Amino acid sequence: MSLAGKTILMSGGSRGIGLAIALRAAADGANIAMLAKTDTPHPKLEGTIHTAAEQIRAAGGQALAIVGDVRDDSDITEAVMKTQGEFGGIDIVINNASVIDLSRSLDLDPKKYDLMQDVNVRGTFMLSRAAVPMLKDAENPHILSLSPPLNPTPKWLGAHTGYTLAKFGMTMATLGLAAEFARDGIAANTLWPRTTIATAAVQNLLGGDKVMAASRTPDIYADAAYQVLLQPAGSYTGQTLIVEDVLEAAGVTDFSGYAAIPGTPDGALFPDIFLD
Repeated sequence: MSLAGKTILMSGGSRGIGLAIALRAAADGANIAMLAKTDTPHPKLEGTIHTAAEQIRAAGGQALAIVGDVRDDSDITEAVMKTQGEFGGIDIVINNASVIDLSRSLDLDPKKYDLMQDVNVRGTFMLSRAAVPMLKDAENPHILSLSPPLNPTPKWLGAHTGYTLAKFGMTMATLGLAAEFARDGIAANTLWPRTTIATAAVQNLLGGDKVMAASRTPDIYADAAYQVLLQPAGSYTGQTLIVEDVLEAAGVTDFSGYAAIPGTPDGALFPDIFLD
């Protein structure tokens, strides 16, 4: 079992978790189409959609860099059409693009609230919906959204209501699609880690070096996503999956190799939001 020859349409993917997932699939020889805005280098963030495409090709896959905005319906349509035209169809949609702002409700800029809703929730729904006609023709079609299980505990919902609404919206959209298109054999699941992942967002927004040191690498997310996408779509759907649970089911019990700082004991890892 592998993703050889499979075509993945991903939102975002220029860096971080999305790129790690793309590179894992590329190692099998998958085709990766990325819809992302990062056409030019960011002064504080490494990588563009073009450098990501180069890395995907170097890893053994085919890449299609589509510069666009998941908030724009015409860009979504163009991405789906270009992907189909380049690779002959779409087997997998990965909703990776996401905006994070953990501001308290009174401090959250209304424009940032709208941005999180537009990218996280609307983008997930619209990109997935646009690809459904192609997914119906795929052999083992999957939709995978990088969002958490629904856990409305006051500990997290009350801590950053705006962001939590947006991430839960991604999950609800995905679970809705799973139910709606179950008869078509399209799997739709979400995937979320038990710990923070060492990405630029964690570095810049969640606590800097201290939290980065107590995080796991994006590779753990990529390896779990890979396992999900290999599952039979007809029966493996409608789930809010946890990265570590997926890997344990695949026989992985030692996660020490995923520590962002080698040798960090599991007890020192920083827990991710929404799970406890």
